[in-house]
Amino acid sequence: MPVDFKLYLITDRKQTKLPLPEAVRLALQGGVPAVQLREKDLPVRELLALAQELRLITRQFGAKLFVNDHVDVAVAVEADGVHLGHQSMPVDAARKIVGSAMLIGASTHSVQEAKDAEAKGADFLTFGPIFETPSKAQYGAPVGKSTIREVKYHINVPLFAIGGIKTTNILQVIAAGADGVALISSIFAADDITAAARKFMQAIEFMDRIACDYCTPR
Repeated sequence: MPVDFKLYLITDRKQTKLPLPEAVRLALQGGVPAVQLREKDLPVRELLALAQELRLITRQFGAKLFVNDHVDVAVAVEADGVHLGHQSMPVDAARKIVGSAMLIGASTHSVQEAKDAEAKGADFLTFGPIFETPSKAQYGAPVGKSTIREVKYHINVPLFAIGGIKTTNILQVIAAGADGVALISSIFAADDITAAARKFMQAIEFMDRIACDYCTPR
């Protein structure tokens, strides 16, 4: 299964005033191609019910659905993939369960973590935090967009920049070599979720259309 998306929306129901399924639907209306269900505090039964609802919605829009940490929930709802962090099941162990039927994403915060995740079979990586953001404060100081180029030099799978990505800096991040961006608050906390999603998708499409002098050769 190809990694054929460049915007990866990660859920946080605490950052939106709307019920999460409704917020996700609005984001998909704005063109979001992939959603990661990441509600870590939910009991597994509630998470499963939410995953089932989001699976129906994402299919309506032809978007991909990923489930954070819970490989069992991802399999149960026939998600497109699972996303794994430091406290999750190791990537190589998850691969033994899902085989080639699902994509596996992995969260990374250094060059070595990125290299290790790819070596264990991750299909794509999120990397950051690139800029300062409360949701990623636990992972230390921002690494800055210049680090993206260094990580890309050492890996061959798609890299999604995460952490403080906004419409005012997304072009810089992609120009620095990121294959895409992962977002939370910039879309979910927006007054108009659909419009916010559309602006990010337009920025990505703009970068796809032009040959940017500052882009790292792919």
